[in-house]
Amino acid sequence: MQSELVASRSADSRTGSGSSPSSPTIDAVSLAIIEQLQEDGRRPYAAIGKAVGLSEAAVRQRVQKLLDQNVMQIVAVTDPLTVGLRRQAMVGIRVEGDVDPVAEALTAMAECEYVVMTAGSFDLMVEIVCEDDDHLLEVINKRIRALPGVRSTESFVYLKLKKQTYMWGTR
Repeated sequence: MQSELVASRSADSRTGSGSSPSSPTIDAVSLAIIEQLQEDGRRPYAAIGKAVGLSEAAVRQRVQKLLDQNVMQIVAVTDPLTVGLRRQAMVGIRVEGDVDPVAEALTAMAECEYVVMTAGSFDLMVEIVCEDDDHLLEVINKRIRALPGVRSTESFVYLKLKKQTYMWGTR
């Protein structure tokens, strides 16, 4: 079955054709390695090699290359509630002028876990993870709204997280 997956991925348009010159080309075997690590980030290279048809050393080299190219990260993902971060929100931000300096300032804030430039009614969308409502208010009111160029914000406070996965990278 794994070989069928690898074979089917080689024809996939996301594995190189149509990619920009600056983006690394990801072949079917590398996608299969990523998939193995998404299932278990601590899976031994020997087990991954067996699943994808490579030696342990070849898997180790490929994983290092994927890490070096910033194609992937291997991290421990926590449930924010279990580590004392009880408030999450998505914040839409409208900016006057150049969006880049505001985006850079947001990426420097520890509470901003996700920062994207968007098209539509907001220039930026930022996911914020905080200890509580007071912390969230401080981040939005005193730090984000105080940034030069920020015209307005709209907050979408999370009431309940229903789904959060990181498996989309190899679809």
